[in-house]
Amino acid sequence: MSSRHTDAHSALWPSHGVTVLDGDRTPLDLDELFGGGAPKVLEIGFGMGDTLAAMAAADPDRDYLGIEVHTPGIGNLLAEIQDQDLPNVRVARGDAMQLVHRLAPGRLDAVHIFFPDPWPKARHHKRRLVQPQNVALLRDRLRPGGVLHCATDWPHYAEAMAETLDADPGLEPLDHDRAGRPETKFERRGVGAGRPITDLRYRRSTPNRS
Repeated sequence: MSSRHTDAHSALWPSHGVTVLDGDRTPLDLDELFGGGAPKVLEIGFGMGDTLAAMAAADPDRDYLGIEVHTPGIGNLLAEIQDQDLPNVRVARGDAMQLVHRLAPGRLDAVHIFFPDPWPKARHHKRRLVQPQNVALLRDRLRPGGVLHCATDWPHYAEAMAETLDADPGLEPLDHDRAGRPETKFERRGVGAGRPITDLRYRRSTPNRS
């Protein structure tokens, strides 16, 4: 990490960081983590964190928790929290689905999955994040009406995402809107390579009331 990242990590990780350990099922209280009861947004795989920081800055009435495994990105997001004074952002390191297991059902207002690894080779498709079992768990953690927003620049992955999301009985298609999502470096790279950008937004169904 750069000195900027290292300084931010030293200053903020004790109060803003969460280490996710394999097999740990200890419930994670998000209100305690953020110090308040605002709606919560989870971004999985935030990369360098620029998109998360921009969205959190533009949306101060919601709290943003990002999870990533790469140290440079974690350091950069912590530096952005410090530089932009973002009290509504927290950072987790580790496996995303391990983290999701620790959250209470219905706890999230939104989940963002922007440009996840497409694992383009057929033999690697099982490693993709947007799989039926993962989607079912994420949907369970959304409140009724909460939104799962995915984006990709790989057409085949976009088709597979749509099929998986359409098949989940607790989700309903919302739209293909960017919904305020800033352009990412992965997106620019995809556009430069001539790949189309696909946004998929689905909403957790609201139970029928008789």
